[in-house]
Amino acid sequence: MAAATAIVAVMYLCLCFSLAEMAPAIPYAGGAYAFARTAFGPWAGFFTGVAEFIEFVLTPAVIVVGIGSYVGAAVHIALGIDLPAPVWWLVFYAAFVGINLGGVEPTFRMAVVLTLLALGVLVVSWVGAAFHFSWDLALNIEPEPGNSRWLPMGWFGVAQALPFAIWFYLAIEQLPLASEEARSPRRDMPKALVGGVVALIAISVLTLVLNSGIGPGAAGVGKSREPLLLAFESIFGSGLGISVLALVAIVGLVASFHAIIYAYSRRLHSLSRAGYFPGWLSLTHSRTRTPYPALIAGAVIGFGVAMVIEFGHQWFGERAPVGAVLLNMAVFGAVIAYIMQMVSFVRLRRRYPWLHRPYRSLLGSAGAIVAAIIACVTLIFLVANNEHRAGIYGCAIFFAIALLYFGLVGRKRLAGSLEESFALRLEEEERP
Repeated sequence: MAAATAIVAVMYLCLCFSLAEMAPAIPYAGGAYAFARTAFGPWAGFFTGVAEFIEFVLTPAVIVVGIGSYVGAAVHIALGIDLPAPVWWLVFYAAFVGINLGGVEPTFRMAVVLTLLALGVLVVSWVGAAFHFSWDLALNIEPEPGNSRWLPMGWFGVAQALPFAIWFYLAIEQLPLASEEARSPRRDMPKALVGGVVALIAISVLTLVLNSGIGPGAAGVGKSREPLLLAFESIFGSGLGISVLALVAIVGLVASFHAIIYAYSRRLHSLSRAGYFPGWLSLTHSRTRTPYPALIAGAVIGFGVAMVIEFGHQWFGERAPVGAVLLNMAVFGAVIAYIMQMVSFVRLRRRYPWLHRPYRSLLGSAGAIVAAIIACVTLIFLVANNEHRAGIYGCAIFFAIALLYFGLVGRKRLAGSLEESFALRLEEEERP
């Protein structure tokens, strides 16, 4: 996992430097789809938009499954009550979609508060773990024959860990979706992207290493559905107080859940506004200006997919781990979107060298190519993983249906959105 995290950190560093150049140059809420549309045309824009739709709609579903595990554990310890996990999923979806419906200002304020609280929780866990850390515990996974304790499952194990390492960084690329709400996107977006990914790299290393080096060690953490709660139990002991710690431990999940609900609503809204998705998804509330149909639709889809995996195990042959299946589905959409964004970056540099770029990536086209290669490798091993392939098949079927829809209907309804107008203007300027 450490090796996979290092590889993925390189990918995200290259990705964010590239996005930091494209976001202020094309400062529209379409984000990844706007970059691909400008570089390659409507089909590429739609393909990238669908990939990000899968990522952003299913990522909150992954997170809410984790939240349900933590809250369920806390309630069981404190009250001895066991509620079905989907009850907690529904409660948190309803609560945080409701907050997002209140408008972008309270949404962002809540995001800042939750993020600071989540960082505080992590700092407490790091300090506590530092006093109990042991390399023997960090390396207590029994190696397979022929492998070492440092690489107990060999390099194939590293490859299999790539999708889970991505989870440390997934959705930082949502920042360009806020371009139209930012006061100065050309100045602030590069700072946010580069500063954000550097912070995440530091946080991921500290969390992974310290959390794995305390009881029960890496072997136990790898099997736990509540790894941070496991760390708190090791540091502070178990008992009634651990239920409070379980609730504290979910702050980071709640922060991500809240922010990515915003992200999927903007993704659906921008794709609908441009004519790629049905028009009713671009409607906004008359007072708060929030895209309420997109907020509700994304929640219904994410919750519905989680329910299918939870109760449809008779179709999969065995009970599938809901969180892991959803995670692989979200990562599937993400890495496809990353590949398209990096290819678009290279294309934009070559096709429109005269485009005004307030910020230029320090890594240039080489950085984008490195990120695309790592994303391609991750995609290959994601599909090659037998355990959660059913979810990938579902995503592939959705892609096929979406492309069929666009070919027959969507491409004939493209609207004059900001992203589309910008792309068309560049195309006109390029003509002799």
